[in-house]
Amino acid sequence: MTNVAERLRSGVVVSCQAYPGEPMRDPDTMARVARAAQDGGAVGIRAQGLTDLVRIREATDLPLIGLVKEGNSGVVITPTLGLALEVARAGSDIVAIDATGRRRPDGSATADIVRAVHEETGRLVMADVATHEEGLAAVAAGADLVGTTLSGYTPTTTGGEGPDLDLVESLAGALDVPVLAEGRVHRPEQVTEALRRGAFAVVVGTAITHPATLTSWFVAAARADGGE
Repeated sequence: MTNVAERLRSGVVVSCQAYPGEPMRDPDTMARVARAAQDGGAVGIRAQGLTDLVRIREATDLPLIGLVKEGNSGVVITPTLGLALEVARAGSDIVAIDATGRRRPDGSATADIVRAVHEETGRLVMADVATHEEGLAAVAAGADLVGTTLSGYTPTTTGGEGPDLDLVESLAGALDVPVLAEGRVHRPEQVTEALRRGAFAVVVGTAITHPATLTSWFVAAARADGGE
């Protein structure tokens, strides 16, 4: 296992992402959020967007899981081989890609992207999957890490209120690469349970870095209790 991956062991990776139209949609803001996460004890950062990755790389020396999101449906996370190489060259230590087996816009396969990233940049590849079978296939294609990121976000999977801990456990028991729990991790006890069930590390995003969503949770609770 590489030193970069080892640095993530048993820790929390904070996803620092904001999207067009959101008040925090600014690379420098995301870099500050990443620094704040580091101050809080994060072992790594996950972020999207080439400019964001460059700024965050300048702001912190934590392992950086990078990606680019394009489109609104289908393969959105680093959808092409070319983008995967750009993500690596923007300062990412680990390139996150959609490894669900759905067709990519450029027709590339997971193995094509893994090979190119390894040979041309020396970076690692994290396969974001939705099912056990996809995780196995991603590792067979050469992926260095696997994340449960897309469970509940594909046509063949259904998401619950929390992370897919059953998928975390099944993949951790079957694979010899790090398995990261990601997706709908909203409470500290879910981090504890994910690690207990075999997660190498846990990615937390919305519950730490998305103020609008956090505010909406509290507002909904107030309204449910009879507030205006």
